[in-house]
Amino acid sequence: MNGIGYEYRVEVLNKVVKFFVWLIYGFCDVGDLIEASKVWNLMVDEGFEPGINAFNAMLEGLFKNNRFDEGLKLFQSMRVKRTEDLWLSTYQVVINWLCKKGKIGEAHKVFDEMQMRGIKADNETLGSLIFGLVSKGRVREAYNIVERIEKPDMNVYHGMIKGLLRLKRPSEATQLFREMIKRGCEPTMHTYIMLLQGHLGRRGRKGEDPLVNFDTIFVGGSVKAGKSLEAKKYVEKMMNRGLEVPRFDYNRFLHYFSNEEGGIMFEVMAEKLREVGLFDLADIFSRYGEKMATREPRRNRTLEPQE
Repeated sequence: MNGIGYEYRVEVLNKVVKFFVWLIYGFCDVGDLIEASKVWNLMVDEGFEPGINAFNAMLEGLFKNNRFDEGLKLFQSMRVKRTEDLWLSTYQVVINWLCKKGKIGEAHKVFDEMQMRGIKADNETLGSLIFGLVSKGRVREAYNIVERIEKPDMNVYHGMIKGLLRLKRPSEATQLFREMIKRGCEPTMHTYIMLLQGHLGRRGRKGEDPLVNFDTIFVGGSVKAGKSLEAKKYVEKMMNRGLEVPRFDYNRFLHYFSNEEGGIMFEVMAEKLREVGLFDLADIFSRYGEKMATREPRRNRTLEPQE
């Protein structure tokens, strides 16, 4: 009960706070930071202190919409006024965006502060730091961090692979891809797309040899998958050399052949790529083919009746 006799119910107040937080999150997500700020101010005016979830949403929104300085000011205000509320989730947001912006020195300072406060970094935070180091050419430092991680996961490997591809070192990235599989970390669709873009470029490799020309693979594969109209449109664009070749949709290409038949096709493709010395590409396609060949039977398998 407050000073003038009104009684508050905790569960109702909690719902109000959650409502404010979801509004802030929603407005930040669509880039409407003006409305998000209005809700934030309204929340404060109503006597509610924005919790860490609201704070993180606002912070992410500012960074995401290129209002970096404002985001850092908000983070600094939290450091000064509510240090005890700062935990891994907030440090994670700040370190991730500092690394994305190439501010690796500042990211390291925030990381060190986090560790001094006894907060243990998770693999997602370490993955961001690894990407930041590699993209700045500090590859040895990044490998040192990876070697000290007891159980590296997708966040760690993706940070390393993405950084190596940015340095235009696709062969080294593919070797890490092989190591990742050996250690039981299964690649995702994003892993394959990153590696293909690293080897072939975002628009697909162009060459006189059909074995190396990715257009040939795409068009032939699309026709085989019953997507002849799409293949026809793509060929028409290729024939008009006065136009810039559109960005190749690796995601769609892999999706078309996410089945047992695709698995066979990718294995044949891998053999042909090995014939012309493209072993890295061959291993990428071969692994994807294996994944597709073993996944389909599991989908169609019916449950055995239990006695």
